[in-house]
Order: sequence, then structure tokens, then C-alpha cells
Amino acid sequence: MTTYREVGIGFRLSPVTDRGVLPSPNIPSPNIPSPNIWNWPEVYERENRAQDADGALWRTLAQRAGWDGCDVVDVGCGDGFHLPRFAATARSVVGVEPHLPLVSRARTRMRDQPRARVLQGSAQRLPLPDAAADLVHARTAYFFGPGCEPGLAEADRVLRPGGMLAVIDLDGSHPPYGDWLCAAAPRYRPVEVERFFTAQGFDCHRVDVLWRFERRSDLEDSLRIEFTPDVAARAVAATPGLTIPVRYRLQLRRKPTGAWDTG
Repeated sequence: MTTYREVGIGFRLSPVTDRGVLPSPNIPSPNIPSPNIWNWPEVYERENRAQDADGALWRTLAQRAGWDGCDVVDVGCGDGFHLPRFAATARSVVGVEPHLPLVSRARTRMRDQPRARVLQGSAQRLPLPDAAADLVHARTAYFFGPGCEPGLAEADRVLRPGGMLAVIDLDGSHPPYGDWLCAAAPRYRPVEVERFFTAQGFDCHRVDVLWRFERRSDLEDSLRIEFTPDVAARAVAATPGLTIPVRYRLQLRRKPTGAWDTG
């Protein structure tokens, strides 16, 4: 997951320790950092395992943008958590990630998957030829609204005619998670973001899921790497047990198949 820094809504996050929080490390990079997974991949791995606990998001994606026998590109793949799911039935899978340590982790994860590879690159400059993919997938990565136009153009370039771009993001208009998100990133405007994607030709499908953690400490750690310290404290206090209800937006746009095809 990339944070909302990508749309100029950056905020400093702090790592979790048993004694509280410490200043986050400063990672030099030409890319805009994603503080959660870049700094604390082990915590984020546990968060990924908790997300979509009942598979609702995966089912909806498969129903509307199935990838069986297809060539799939996962933009901003992080350490490759979602790649095995695609690789199980796709013809080929390419994960693209700008942060080299995560590229290395993703390659290790996929080392026994002959149909998958992981490349270092960015959404704005995908290291792939034209018309190389049937599905371009991005989950909470880069495509956060106005400003992501270069990435949209790149996705269209690598898609074949009739191919699908699937952008999955958190719904900032739906409580409780959306309230925390907007409190931590006050410049983020969910309504404006949705208008942007509608104007860009996307259909939006809302999917309600449950995040289910194995341990209370994992839930609290995840909230602390996602939000500013004050908002994280509020979220922790407001969340009993091991689950968090979360709504996603699945935004889909199909590349036209010909000069007269607009859908």
C-alpha cells in the first residue's frame, strides 16, 4: 500500500514499539515513500493478511475483471503479497514496485512461481512494452485521484485493446475507517476523488469487507502505521476486539477495442 502522500497529502508516521512511538527513519529515494510498508514491512504483512478476511473484494474483482489465462500487471506491488493469488490462474504476472528492498522481498516470495516476475519501476514509467497486459491492477497504490494522470496513461499504453484497469482504494467517505483517513489527511477529499475517476471513465463498485486480525497487538500496530499518532490513538480506542469494517472502491475502466468503441 502507498499512502496519500502521492496526492500531496503527506504526513509523518512513526514506528510502533513496546514503549510507544519513535521518529520514522528517513529513507533517501527519488520516489515518494510509502511509510507503512517501506518502514515496517513485517507489520504491514500482518495487516495484509487481515484485510478482506472473507474474500469479498477478491470475489468482486474476479467477477468483474477476471484474470484466468490472462497477462496481469500489479502496479505498486510492494513485497508481492497479492501476486500469488493472480499467479494461481493467470498466464503471466508482473509485479512493478519502485522501492528496491520491497522488490527483493517480492522476488523472494515469488521465486518458485515460474509465471511471475517482479520488476523495479514506477506507475508513471512501467518497464513493459506496449499492449503487454490484459489486466493492470493497483491496490491502494499511486492512483489516489488528481495527479495520477501519467500513471493512467501508462496503464493504457501497456493494456491490450479490451484490457481492464482495476484501481482499488479505501473509501474515505465510509466510517469508521474513512473518518480516520480524512482526519489524518485533511486535504484528502473523497467526493473530489470519486468525481475525478468518473470523469476519467471509470465505473465504481463499493465493496464492504472485514479486516480480521489474529492478535489485538497486530490490529493496533496496523492502525499506528497507517495514521498520524493522534488519529491512531483515537482509532485504537474506538475499535474493540480484532475486527475493523472497511469499505473499498473498486474502480474499473476498460480500454476500447477499436476506433468506435468507447466502453
